[in-house]
Amino acid sequence: MPRKDAEWMNPIDDRILELFRAEGNLNPAAVEKFGVTSANHASRRCSKLAKYGLLTRIAPGLYAITDDGEAYLDEDLDASTLDPVDD
Repeated sequence: MPRKDAEWMNPIDDRILELFRAEGNLNPAAVEKFGVTSANHASRRCSKLAKYGLLTRIAPGLYAITDDGEAYLDEDLDASTLDPVDD
């Protein structure tokens, strides 16, 4: 069964989440260094993924994958069911 994304997601989001799972805590510049997308685009996507609880912001500009992010990657969570979370 494929992953169930949400209308607010971009195709690059899966690659970003997979990178966080593989590498741990990252900032958008690191996402760019791994060749996933530009730092500017990564910054916008990380912010959006954090807004819906798939990443968490652990410091300004530094993110980590959440349990929900892991569940989404494992096809155990339908991202379309997620509501925005408060910062």
